[in-house]
Amino acid sequence: MSRKIEGVNYQREQIETPDDDFLNLDWLKNGHEKLLIISHGLEGGSDRHYVKAMAKLFTENGWDVLAWNNRSCNGEMNRQRILYHHAASYDVRTVVDHAMAVGSYDEVAMVGMSMGGGQTIRYLGEEPGFGLPQQIKKAVAISVPCSLPESVDTLGLRSNKVYEKRFLNKLKDKLRRKAAQYPDIDIARLDEVKTLEAFDEIYSAPLHGFSSRADFYVHCNPFPFISKISKELLILNALNDPLLVGNCYPYELAKGMSNLHLEAPERGGHVGFVIGGSEYTYSELRTLEFLTETPMR
Repeated sequence: MSRKIEGVNYQREQIETPDDDFLNLDWLKNGHEKLLIISHGLEGGSDRHYVKAMAKLFTENGWDVLAWNNRSCNGEMNRQRILYHHAASYDVRTVVDHAMAVGSYDEVAMVGMSMGGGQTIRYLGEEPGFGLPQQIKKAVAISVPCSLPESVDTLGLRSNKVYEKRFLNKLKDKLRRKAAQYPDIDIARLDEVKTLEAFDEIYSAPLHGFSSRADFYVHCNPFPFISKISKELLILNALNDPLLVGNCYPYELAKGMSNLHLEAPERGGHVGFVIGGSEYTYSELRTLEFLTETPMR
């Protein structure tokens, strides 16, 4: 699904990271007391329709918005050798800490789509070790691969080849650009890579310091962090999402956690949830409802 979202005019800010890299932050500032921080999906960015629509909806309802871009996403290659991945909660922390330092918000909420949902879950689940700003009250994760190893396996299905091809082509192009920065990155086998799993085995895992794609996926898996979250969390995963299976629907955890709200509607696809004739999707309207405790319009 693709939509044209009008009227979203970000103000860009570039901030430095602790490891001498940078992140691009896109703001919608209106002097509100509440801030929504949006984390995008794999090979997405603040320019994607699902981010811009969420940003527009919340701006219309009395929130400031900060949509951040993972390293190398949304057009600008980052400086460091690494790119980004599902477990890049360290960059989420940099973004949140910066927002707390430059703003005076009474309430902060977070929403992540797909990979961004996994990053958000990990950030919230690391709370016992790192602590969270007291302003953070609630979060929403949409179409999130709660069990990443299981989700990755779905990309091998014939019906999901369109997703795999899209992700793979973008990542290959990105790796070529990264190799131009770091000539010791050997891309001689890149044209032979036909699956995302092969790409992760040969390139993603070693580039980020892992011995294999299996090791990489286990490290990046959000599932172990869900039970550690103390904030109110809504997970919105459609049952017909082609990329989600098994523990991507954490029913048992939801039974034992009063702060975990799991919703699994029959339809919605992957970051879809289209409502005919509406500018906004069900997931966007449900996020607003959950974070503000006001009826959906």
